Amino acid sequence: MRYVYHMVPKTMIGAKLIALNQLKTNQEELYNEYAKKYNDHPDREKLLERRIPKLDCLWNDVIHFLPLHPFRVYSALRETGVHVKDDVKFYKVPISNLKHNKNAFYLYSKDLYNGPAAEMNREDIRLIDVEEYEELSSIPADTVHYYKEEHSKGNRRFGMFPYIPHMLSLGEVDVSDAEIICWSDEID
Repeated sequence: MRYVYHMVPKTMIGAKLIALNQLKTNQEELYNEYAKKYNDHPDREKLLERRIPKLDCLWNDVIHFLPLHPFRVYSALRETGVHVKDDVKFYKVPISNLKHNKNAFYLYSKDLYNGPAAEMNREDIRLIDVEEYEELSSIPADTVHYYKEEHSKGNRRFGMFPYIPHMLSLGEVDVSDAEIICWSDEID
């Protein structure tokens, strides 16, 4: 079976993942809690207004999934010398749970990325049929280089998923049948 991964929210109502902008209208307190992460950098706030080409929606109208096992991220961070929590939990979501949504692969390539305030490049977005989805088997070299660079600068807070492609899903995603895994658990 093929999977996508999503960090388990600290607080969640029900068994469906919903996009941040949907939380804004349905569960304002949760929206305010989760939208805080966009206030840690002036350019990051602009992500809230960023349009996603080909999906014709905003950045926070979609649910963001990791298309590789989170152990690969955990392992790369640890190998770089970054201290991370061992107990971060993720939903291991069967890709079939996204079949009723409009989905795209955001390539998040270093060459095309111009920062959170810039428009997304159309070339970085690929609409995808979930039947064609393949889970990634390795973390991109640009991501590992970023970890090393940030760690060597002494930065303690930096992005965990830079240059790792994202699966973007427009619609709700049921996680009632998703296994909860810890990112420090080795891959089966």
